[in-house]
Amino acid sequence: MSPGSVMTAVRNILAALAALVALAVPVWGEAVQPARETPPGVAPGPAPPAKELPSQAAPAKAVPVPMAPVMLDNHRLFSYPPYHTLGAQERAARISERIRRVADDETVRTDAITAVEGDDSTDIMAEGRGVMSIFDSDARAFGISRQQLARAIVGELRAAIGQYRQERAPRSIVEGIIKAALATAVLLAILLLARLLFRKLLVLLASGKARAIHFQNFEVLRLEQVRALLIAAVRSFRLIIVLLLLYLYLHIVLGFFPWTRPFSGQILRYLLVPLQTMELGLVGYIPNLIFLIVLAVVSHYVIKFMRLISAEVEKGTIAFDGFYREWAKPTFKIARFLFIAFVAVVAFPYFPGSNSPAFKGITLFLGVLLSLGSSSTVSNIIAGLDMTYRRAFVQGDWIKIGDLVGQVMRMRLLVTHLKTFKNEEVVFPNAALLNSHVTNFSSLAREQGLILHTAVTIGYNTPWRQVHAFLLEAARRTVGILSDPPPFVLQTALDDFYVRYELNAYTDAPERMLDIYSDLHQQIQDAFNEFEVQIMSPHYVFDPRSPAVVPKERWHAPPAPAPGDSPAGR
Repeated sequence: MSPGSVMTAVRNILAALAALVALAVPVWGEAVQPARETPPGVAPGPAPPAKELPSQAAPAKAVPVPMAPVMLDNHRLFSYPPYHTLGAQERAARISERIRRVADDETVRTDAITAVEGDDSTDIMAEGRGVMSIFDSDARAFGISRQQLARAIVGELRAAIGQYRQERAPRSIVEGIIKAALATAVLLAILLLARLLFRKLLVLLASGKARAIHFQNFEVLRLEQVRALLIAAVRSFRLIIVLLLLYLYLHIVLGFFPWTRPFSGQILRYLLVPLQTMELGLVGYIPNLIFLIVLAVVSHYVIKFMRLISAEVEKGTIAFDGFYREWAKPTFKIARFLFIAFVAVVAFPYFPGSNSPAFKGITLFLGVLLSLGSSSTVSNIIAGLDMTYRRAFVQGDWIKIGDLVGQVMRMRLLVTHLKTFKNEEVVFPNAALLNSHVTNFSSLAREQGLILHTAVTIGYNTPWRQVHAFLLEAARRTVGILSDPPPFVLQTALDDFYVRYELNAYTDAPERMLDIYSDLHQQIQDAFNEFEVQIMSPHYVFDPRSPAVVPKERWHAPPAPAPGDSPAGR
């Protein structure tokens, strides 16, 4: 991006802003006039209330009394004192309402507003309609006579009501609409021009030549970062320009109509008052903010220290008597939760609005929701902690819950995830685990081995010593069965037609339980068939003429593979 292109685009933007200001200044002078703080006829307080008052010394000294403004169309006409039990605010409000009614009544001429002298007061009348009464006590508040005050107020009312009606005349309204339409057209044209210029400038920044910022051999900002920074600056400048244009537009257009004119001078105030309030609140909140920052920093490092200790205990670097390594992570989570809860209790009074009824109502509502909807959650959490500290199982163990066998994949605060032999993931609520018996196949298998057992039934005509030898040979041939401790056979029952034998064999691989069982059953079948001994599990009425066995030459009958083709052909 060449410097000449950027400077040309910037000059075009500034020229558009200058054109806007040139078009807006004439309209501004006509449409936006500040509200008169001091009426031309009567000044508030002890100053002379009318410019036509005589310059000689006042007949009486002004008496300081509280004043309230008398208003017409958000313009202050003059200030007025109280009278007897009628306060200044209430009296001024009543007078303002009567003046507004007279101003809205087009049948009342402004020159019909006159002062009528009475015995103890001077009454301001409008074609027989009473507007207000002036007493000697009112005149003493201004330090002039009652008649002088009445003449000044009459002049002020005539001028103010005349201006009020003129601003609401159909011709003035039509002129305001035309000016507002013209201002809208000018605004749209300038916004469109600014959009085109800024779009061109962004294109130049994105596609033009730029260089990375270096400090000696260190690259402070890469080329992409420089371009992104320039684009962000241009977009921010564009946003500021658009906001200024909108503010100027509203300020001008609202001043065209009498009903919206009071707001035209207050737009900036409406924006600045909340910012000022926030600034004052922030300044007053600085001590509490410093306390919260210090508390947050200290809490952060305390939790970091707790996490470090937990990690070292889990690795085994730090050991405590009676405290197992798998307890480190859940204990850290519990301690962290309790510590954060303690910090929240300490920090709560220092939050802004913590003593307000709204804040207390929200916290009470949240507490009710938690108490009503957290019963099952709390029971699951307690169950999860109970299972953890009872060491019923750890992650990676193979367990049995009811009829389901699976490996513990994840242990959460609320649920436990199991992976079955069928590669299925089963999620159990911890409360369900607490109410069921859990069989752990892995806990003792690590040191002593897991005993796999299976039963066969053999007839009484087969010597039991021979059956023991068959079963022990089958265990010896099975992959995954340990030779130490050695397998053993138990005779668990003497039934009507056969003896029940149970083979028990050790393994240190519970995760291969299904494969080992399958291989063991195959070896048992092969061993009994090899020596032509019949397995008597099927019920029968009489002995067959020949044993119900499979001869060895038929072990690999088609379509079974040959002995060397598949592991299943052993």
